[in-house]
Amino acid sequence: MNIKEKLEQREIDNLSEFATKSKFTKGRKKEASPCDMRTDFQRDRDKILHSKAFRRLKHKTQVFLSPFDDHFRTRLTHTLEVSQIARTIARALDMNEDLTEAIALGHDLGHTPFGHCGEGVLNELVKGGFHHNIQSVRVVEVLEDLNLCAETIDGILTHTWGYTPKTPEAQIVQLADKIAYINHDIEDSIRAGIISESDLPKDCIDYFSSVQTKRLNKMISEIITNSLGKPNVAMSEEAWHYTTKLREWMFENVYIDSPAKLEEKKAKNVIKELFFLYCDMLKPVCEETKIERIVTDYISGMTDRYAVEKFKENFIPKGLQTGAKEDYLFKLANLTD
Repeated sequence: MNIKEKLEQREIDNLSEFATKSKFTKGRKKEASPCDMRTDFQRDRDKILHSKAFRRLKHKTQVFLSPFDDHFRTRLTHTLEVSQIARTIARALDMNEDLTEAIALGHDLGHTPFGHCGEGVLNELVKGGFHHNIQSVRVVEVLEDLNLCAETIDGILTHTWGYTPKTPEAQIVQLADKIAYINHDIEDSIRAGIISESDLPKDCIDYFSSVQTKRLNKMISEIITNSLGKPNVAMSEEAWHYTTKLREWMFENVYIDSPAKLEEKKAKNVIKELFFLYCDMLKPVCEETKIERIVTDYISGMTDRYAVEKFKENFIPKGLQTGAKEDYLFKLANLTD
């Protein structure tokens, strides 16, 4: 057997009966050349990790827009934390860690600049709405044509609530995403001075702890102990109650109408003005039915700073560029004593 075949057999021998085995993947839409060293899910992970969309996540907002403090999360660091949490759970439950990691790394590839604020603007402007999970699938299937396995694509699509994942690995990522952002957004909000530990709901703190690491560990443990030996992955009912309550509290105190959102009105205007500008620019050269789709793909792929620079370039007046700014330098060079 080659290395890939050994890895596939190792999954069959050692993973849970409920785990998704790479040897039995539903496959890719297009035939791909074989790899002797990696399983199909490992290849998916690598394709995502090397994609342009993944690299751009480092300059996309998580909650705080372009923070000066380097310790605030970005969309990239959020993605890495989701991956770490998801892998911990998958390993403990003997699920397929490679598939879990691929889904986690790819789940936010379609996110807009300025976080959910940017997503909300495009959702208002685009016929049929805009949702970052659907755009993430479009990124891997169309815009970068990564040709991923069906199980990976399903996990990317279903990481948001309202969707039912088809694999336990996708269920893990769906939970890990929520656990990650609740906890790191609390930490970032405390760092920003928006909330303090004492502000958090007392019953949630009594259940989970006010200490970040203990709270995170408790949430992960509640998933693992409640899911061992079962086909579906879920948090215990009691833990889920307090997790949901904590999430709702964050929406009321941080995610909506807090100092963290003071710049969002400006950010929304950047997205809106660029959207109308690019639609107008394409009208003379493109079929009208395609314009909205093209502009949506372009803007949703932008980083925060690229969107701001494009806004400045098109809407902020510049001084006259004459090319004579170094004249005085050369004048001084020609002066003699």
